[in-house]
Amino acid sequence: MFTGLVEDLGTVRNIHYSSANTRLTVETSLKDVALGDSIAVNGVCLTAVEIFNSLITFDVSKETLNRTNLRFLKIGEKVNLERALTLNKPLGGHIVQGHIDTVGKIEELKPLGKHYLLRVSFEEKFSPLVVEKGSIAVDGVSLTINKVGLNWVEINLIPHTFRTTNFQFRKRGDFVNLEFDLFGKYVIRYLERVLKKEKLFRDFLT
Repeated sequence: MFTGLVEDLGTVRNIHYSSANTRLTVETSLKDVALGDSIAVNGVCLTAVEIFNSLITFDVSKETLNRTNLRFLKIGEKVNLERALTLNKPLGGHIVQGHIDTVGKIEELKPLGKHYLLRVSFEEKFSPLVVEKGSIAVDGVSLTINKVGLNWVEINLIPHTFRTTNFQFRKRGDFVNLEFDLFGKYVIRYLERVLKKEKLFRDFLT
């Protein structure tokens, strides 16, 4: 579990593809990382399987590659990193699992005064999971939704967020990992089950 507050910008140093899984090595300034620790890489919860000085290596499954933008990573690219939440760590963002729902596309990323306007599109089926002033994790960054469209959201990036995350290297057309609010997903799932039961009951009566 994470907060969506990026702790470091890591650099991709190696990507090794194989038929079984992929190994991703990232250089980071994060300290006190141990084997088996969970680290969010662009919002994806991965396990540290090798550590050598400032290099951390992760195993990445086919499912993770297929569902996230990690499949597009290139050597030298910057990635957002966050260590797992602990009981003595402030929850400054929102509860982020590190389980990516889908990959979105940057439709707009432009200066707005000293801030930046970010618009991200995604499959329309995910629209019920976004609300104005709700939370969303974009590449692992906890953000507040300002405006909601049919299949997109608009977000305001403050200068600090832009400067300390890989948004500073992003451009229109790039793909980003999206994790929608956990509580919203549970509410939608609950309502789906309730409405399905009500429909079955009505069908039975008729």
